[in-house]
Amino acid sequence: MRLILASASPRRAELLRAAGFAFDVAVTNVDESIRAGESPQTYVRRLAAEKSAAAPNVVARAALQEIVILGADTAVVVDDDILGKPRDDEDAAAMLRRLSGRRHDVMTGISLRSGAYEVGRVEITSVEFARLTEDDIEWYVRSGEGRDKAGAYAIQGLASRFIPRIEGSYSNVVGLPVACVAELLREISSTRRARSSPNRSAAD
Repeated sequence: MRLILASASPRRAELLRAAGFAFDVAVTNVDESIRAGESPQTYVRRLAAEKSAAAPNVVARAALQEIVILGADTAVVVDDDILGKPRDDEDAAAMLRRLSGRRHDVMTGISLRSGAYEVGRVEITSVEFARLTEDDIEWYVRSGEGRDKAGAYAIQGLASRFIPRIEGSYSNVVGLPVACVAELLREISSTRRARSSPNRSAAD
């Protein structure tokens, strides 16, 4: 079985490599606009599925039945609002002020697709932020670490000093809940074996 990561994120690739997964990368391009009335959980799950569905367009057709495509989308959510990547340093500072001294959720939608079969899930981790001073915010924004990160921070970097505790998957906050991916891979692999077994009856 060949695993394809449908993401250009270096953090997701690093997490998979660290967990011992061998994979190739197929970068997809999907519209990430939020639909009217769409909840954060529905949003990340939909985008993950759209990314895994788009990947076959950039993968050799001959290999499609031998691969599993992994799509993922992560969002930082506070008060049911999705915080994406900051537009500029001023926007990053505003996001950090909003996160300061409170909890927020990090949600990652996961989609694994093999041919026409797809499984998925939304992993949620609760993150507690310490109360930040304006000096803290200015220092962190000036570091540039959060400029390309949802919510304007990276838990695995300098921002770790601001996060006293989390509830849930750490790797989810980085960008990919690896244990969840492993579980879904086992699920889709067993389903593939069952569907291809010559001993399956018509009633199955």
